[in-house]
Amino acid sequence: MKQFLMIAGLVSLLCAGVESKSQNEATTSSKRHFKFTIDEIIDLAKNQSPDGIQAKHAFRASYWEFRSYKASFMPSLVFDATLPDFSRSYKSQWVNESYRYVQDFSSRISGSLNVEQSVPLTGGRISIGSSLSRTDVFGTNSSIQYMSSPVSISYSQSIFGTNQFKWDKKIEPMKYAEAKRKYLKAIENVSTVSVRYFFDLASAQQNVAIAEFNKANNDTLYHMAQGRYNIGNIGENDMLQSELNFMNASATLNDALLNLATSKNRLRSYLGFNESVDISIIIPEHIPELQLSLDKIMSLAKESNPDFMAYQRQIIEAQRNVAVAKANRGFTADIFARFGLDQRGVNINEAYKNPNDMETVQIGLRIPILDWGRGRGRVKMAQSNEELVRVQVEQAMSDFEQNVILQVNQFNMQGDQYRITAKADTIAQNRYKVSMQRFLIDKIDITEMNNAQNDRDAAKQRYITALRNYWTYYYNLRLLTLYDLINNKPLTTDYDSLVDK
Repeated sequence: MKQFLMIAGLVSLLCAGVESKSQNEATTSSKRHFKFTIDEIIDLAKNQSPDGIQAKHAFRASYWEFRSYKASFMPSLVFDATLPDFSRSYKSQWVNESYRYVQDFSSRISGSLNVEQSVPLTGGRISIGSSLSRTDVFGTNSSIQYMSSPVSISYSQSIFGTNQFKWDKKIEPMKYAEAKRKYLKAIENVSTVSVRYFFDLASAQQNVAIAEFNKANNDTLYHMAQGRYNIGNIGENDMLQSELNFMNASATLNDALLNLATSKNRLRSYLGFNESVDISIIIPEHIPELQLSLDKIMSLAKESNPDFMAYQRQIIEAQRNVAVAKANRGFTADIFARFGLDQRGVNINEAYKNPNDMETVQIGLRIPILDWGRGRGRVKMAQSNEELVRVQVEQAMSDFEQNVILQVNQFNMQGDQYRITAKADTIAQNRYKVSMQRFLIDKIDITEMNNAQNDRDAAKQRYITALRNYWTYYYNLRLLTLYDLINNKPLTTDYDSLVDK
């Protein structure tokens, strides 16, 4: 009968706790409550988090940079105009077999239409155009004259300089491919941050559940201890220990609730929700059976990770800088050639009648005679920088490989860790139930009961930590390889949908 009353008291107090919890939930009914799995949290973060939005805009910038590069190989149509060019000044003019300064008062209107095209093979530029101008001279010798060039073809070319188009054709496609991988990497980084916030909230939820359970139990145990103390079954020390346990459980619950609110706010903010949304998460109960091959992960990482693409690009850019420094060190020459037709007249018709040939050939030379070693110094600096880049790339690649090895080894241990902690959690829960039953029939003292409770709480927390570690290492490897290791397929996305065209 005594045992029955103790159990009945425990049940009534737990029911009172449930009723109190229901009343608290009623006060927050104005909020919208959502429960999310880990996959749902990650998907929301990819689309709504500040990091996900920033990754999208960074890719858009790279996309339009690549589009600009491709457009540089296409012809461009350009219209230039001067409307008008007004001048009033003195100028030197031959008058009566001598130069005299006479006042010039004139206005000039001109326009030209040109089609320009780069020549990637040589690095030059060709242009085809047509132009017309009108000059009005005011004063005593007023006149109007038109000048036309119905068609003209020009070509400019650096003879000994570097061909920028040649280097751009190597570097720019690499930069764009790297930008695609960087976007995927940024999105996977969102996943790793989401996993951290998810398990912060999972741990906080679990701690609140543990604290609520412990407070209710310790409240019951304290009242039972008072009853036993009053009839002389236990000493004052055990009764005071029960009271202290209840007070500590109450304080622990308050701390757990505060930590839960903080974790919710962080995750809610990261997902772009406001205060009207209340979030809780569904803790995963299983993990996939996955054992990874180091050789496969290393190969995937080197093939897909944008860091490796960046290493190759940096070496090519360093080689380009050396070539530019060498080309600009000594003798340089530029050539400009132009052929066309032109004519002038007092009206537009005459300006286009029987046009004359027009030819221009210009070669510009630059020969440094004394530069005090500046050209040679720039070459040496570029060569030194190239060597430095190579050394840095080799070191970065070595560090990258070591990181992959470490991540794979750590991940492959997490499956066993999870299974061990899951089994330990089950054992600890069962031990606690047995201890509770033995305590109720006065077979163990309060110290043994406390030990069982502490072991139960620690086992539950280690279980959550094992889950956190498993998914953290998994998404770290996805970040390194840009590969879906569970479904065995590379990560990809619809890049066109990311760009506002």
